[in-house]
Amino acid sequence: MLDTQPRSPQRRRVYLMRHGAVTYFDGTTGRPVLPEQVRLNDDGIAQAQAAGEAFRAAGVRFDRVIVSGLPRTVETADLVLRHAGQGELSPQVWPEWQEIRGGRLGEIPTDELARTFTGLQRSPVPESQRFLNGESVGELLDRVLGGIARLQADPDWDCALLVLHGVVNAAILSHAVTGGQRLMLGSWVQSPACINVLDVAPPTGDAPGDWLLRVCNFAPSHPLHADERSTTMEALYAQYLRYRGQRG
Repeated sequence: MLDTQPRSPQRRRVYLMRHGAVTYFDGTTGRPVLPEQVRLNDDGIAQAQAAGEAFRAAGVRFDRVIVSGLPRTVETADLVLRHAGQGELSPQVWPEWQEIRGGRLGEIPTDELARTFTGLQRSPVPESQRFLNGESVGELLDRVLGGIARLQADPDWDCALLVLHGVVNAAILSHAVTGGQRLMLGSWVQSPACINVLDVAPPTGDAPGDWLLRVCNFAPSHPLHADERSTTMEALYAQYLRYRGQRG
């Protein structure tokens, strides 16, 4: 059967994923796990496998795979590629797309905890907003948008898989849907191992490029999100309150 769908010769495809589920608090002690060390839990492994199988079923073939370098993105990409039948691909590590960096949780006053944990959910998020008293949104945008410019300037790919993080993905999606603006919209929900589908044309002159958002937050293992009502940071806030209560 002939493919009757028109295809732009300039527009390229980006599959933007969040890593699979992880456990940020130790199940035995309740203590926080360092974000640089946390790995996929059993749910995260199953979610990444389901995403890979979805790519295989759709006949998607990647010619570029990029991860942030943090273990949870590396593990997710490895599982996705193996279950997509593309285990021969080697992901590139782009550290500019590591997750927004938090500060020391123990230094946050109790009366500021709720605002600090959920401050990135506002839209638009001010660039001065800091994540858990750590990196600011402005600092995050500096490096994330620099990575976007680097990707767009590279002509040697047509279909890329990016396995990154919730807040980083929100920055990329905000940039795309606002016509290339430097802006962070806080209302993006990124479920573990979700898939976003974006098409982008190369930049012309001073224009940042033509973006199309085709799919957002598609999670192959739970596509309707029937059991989800809270955000990742709301869930982490509840876990941290339990940890603080145990310490007290």
